[in-house]
Amino acid sequence: MKVVSTSLAVITALLSTATVKAQSADSTITLGGLYVTAKSSGPLRTDSIMTSVDIMGAEQVEDKNVSNSWELLGQMPGIQLTETGQGAESGKATFRAFNGEGYINGIKVLIDGIPSNVNSGNQRFIDMVFPLDIDLIEVVRGTNDPRYGLHNIGGNINFVTRQGGNYTDGRVTYGSFNTREFQLAVGHENGNFAQNYFLAKQDSDGFRDHSNSNKYSLGGKWFYTDDTDTFTAGLSARLYHHQAQESGFLTAQQLHASRTQSPDKNANDGDDRDMKQLSADITWQLNDDLSLSNKLYFNSYDDDRTITFTDYPLGNAPRQRRQWNEKQTGVLSTLTWRANDVIALEGGINYEHQDNEYRRYRYNFSLPTDFDAAPARTQNDDSYTLHNLGGYAQAIIEPFDSLKIIPAWRLDRFSGSTHLPNNVNASLQDYGWIQQPKLSVIYSISDDVSVYANWGRTFQVLTGSTAPAYMTAGQTRFKPSINTGKELGIKFSPAANTDVRVAVWQQDATDEVANMPSTGTTVGLGETRRRGLDLQINSRLTDQLTVWASHAMQEAKVVSAYTAGGDSLAGKEVFSTPRYISNLGADYQFNDRWQFGMQARAQGDYYIDERNEQGKYGGFAVLDASTKYQLTDTLSLGLQLKNLTDREYEYVWYDNFFWGGDDQPMFSPAPGRSGFVSVDMKL
Repeated sequence: MKVVSTSLAVITALLSTATVKAQSADSTITLGGLYVTAKSSGPLRTDSIMTSVDIMGAEQVEDKNVSNSWELLGQMPGIQLTETGQGAESGKATFRAFNGEGYINGIKVLIDGIPSNVNSGNQRFIDMVFPLDIDLIEVVRGTNDPRYGLHNIGGNINFVTRQGGNYTDGRVTYGSFNTREFQLAVGHENGNFAQNYFLAKQDSDGFRDHSNSNKYSLGGKWFYTDDTDTFTAGLSARLYHHQAQESGFLTAQQLHASRTQSPDKNANDGDDRDMKQLSADITWQLNDDLSLSNKLYFNSYDDDRTITFTDYPLGNAPRQRRQWNEKQTGVLSTLTWRANDVIALEGGINYEHQDNEYRRYRYNFSLPTDFDAAPARTQNDDSYTLHNLGGYAQAIIEPFDSLKIIPAWRLDRFSGSTHLPNNVNASLQDYGWIQQPKLSVIYSISDDVSVYANWGRTFQVLTGSTAPAYMTAGQTRFKPSINTGKELGIKFSPAANTDVRVAVWQQDATDEVANMPSTGTTVGLGETRRRGLDLQINSRLTDQLTVWASHAMQEAKVVSAYTAGGDSLAGKEVFSTPRYISNLGADYQFNDRWQFGMQARAQGDYYIDERNEQGKYGGFAVLDASTKYQLTDTLSLGLQLKNLTDREYEYVWYDNFFWGGDDQPMFSPAPGRSGFVSVDMKL
């Protein structure tokens, strides 16, 4: 891959011009204003211990109009948005050449540090969080973060919501597709006690026929801190409900006839989803140098989805009702010792217990399919558990201000059992202790130049309720897929208020599996290699104008694997992975009253099948624009135009890849040009 050697040459050239001068090592890029002070207590901050980190502040997200909060990540560098557009199954955000199809869920998601993936690794809990409640979003790329194990294959995303403060912020929006939204965030802090509340309601008729969506989210936080600021205890709660119709996927002919239609077969398709998240947080500052942080959490996910994929005249394979009931109970405990100015040590343990149920019913053909009728057969009626015990230790060594060395080690172990129809019982694959060594180094060559490198291992284990995740009769034992990643980067400031970062990375996996528990589908991809080059720049050109841009070149290829028929897949690209992802944005504060913004983003085409024989689809380039007018000190009026050029693009999948069906691509068109007007209140 030429990009690797080229990027190394660029980094070498940049280093050769640097002037040596000590400075605190740093490789984090920040988008949007942040009001975060350095903490000398509690767990170590992400941007002080990780190397490839991006942080997006509240001012970049709070006034954005999005149907789902994962769309906010489209502003950040190298983030692939997979816009499936099927009701509550709206899409997801991924990076480092992990696709968003649901088969390889390689990104860990957290909300306020609480693990927030469902069993399969999908990112559905993100929908609970709305823009006005977000304080910042942290993205950690690569394999060097030891804090998390399960699903943390390519990195993690942490949505940090507002805590403390005194404010009353409201937002009312009306826009295209009869979209109506209301958000209210309230914070009240008095003495030792802080309260935060959030309420959101969103309704929309949708871009396509039969795509009505109604959802709400309710949240609260209550935190107490003692007089000496050495003890903090808090409770957090979130509730979310979503009812949505699904307009279905279109054939090429149907797409050409009408991008907004919903085929007759999908007339009864939809989703009814409930999610809950409860957590307790206790932090002790045991002495000046030693702190202990504990989080106890409970996640609940209930979903009833009816779907009809394709126009099969016979059989019942594509007509399904899927019901999930998942419960996760877990604890995270972190001990941090800031021994002196040279070394800090941190260790943590986590335990998560999942108690899950999955039911899948199949229906005979009809137009529309009547999902209230008795199913033709029950394919899944499964109850299964998953237990994860993990721990890590890392040292932050700073022998002098300009150098930071971070060795780390993580261990994970899994167990569980499943109960299937016909009295079939099985235990989870025994992976043993999964060991994950890691090492990061950051060195500041000058006041304006820092170089960094990291190396680390992460893992993939099988998920779902059936074989091969569980050892039913005759099942082959699987080893965990081990991902070994490495990265070399440089961050520098060519001018005042300007940050540039260039990084080259590679991630190799053994025995990777494309695994979709909802369909009971597992396809071995064997050895894979992902690699790429990340380029990004953020600059405050003047007091009024801020710009940012990024370009990520990437590839994901199979090194060694075979199809079920024995054909080699070596050299084939992993399906649904674009070769590039680009971003461009600008914010301009014209005066005290007027503010203007724009954002352009693009993704390349991708293969839709494992053999790379069905062509490339899915690329796009879209432009969004916004303006805000400050009516009074507390009220502002905003206008946002999305897909300003009315670009036609769509999410695409190949229906024969796992279904054995019509041998054709299937399309879910994205919305065309749309506009939204908002009134914002800040008290």
